[in-house]
Amino acid sequence: VLALNGKIKEVGDKIFASNGKEVDFASALESCEEAGGTLATPTNEEENKAILDIVKQYNRYAYLGIKEGEISGQFNYINGTPLNYTKWHKNEPNGKGTENCVEMYTDGTWNDKKCNIYRLTICEF
Repeated sequence: VLALNGKIKEVGDKIFASNGKEVDFASALESCEEAGGTLATPTNEEENKAILDIVKQYNRYAYLGIKEGEISGQFNYINGTPLNYTKWHKNEPNGKGTENCVEMYTDGTWNDKKCNIYRLTICEF
């Protein structure tokens, strides 16, 4: 029997799951897309909490499906639509064009980060 021990979270019509691997942003996105999903992208507090549960389980920061757009300091979902929900850590985002990806801390808040850092992969389906 396959035991996933809470590494899959269901919220509304979304399912969040992690393979436990830490890779750069492009590789994380690619593995989620290969599995038929995309990077975990919280659009409300409930989804943010579900992703946080997985982050806490691994005790690792994780990439979110959010990237900085053409305008410095303006972040969008990876499909290009503007964010309708944010949970930035105090004084974030602060990368001003140098940190184009977004990670979730183990307290559920977000930080803009360079995309070549290795972070936990969490996908949504």
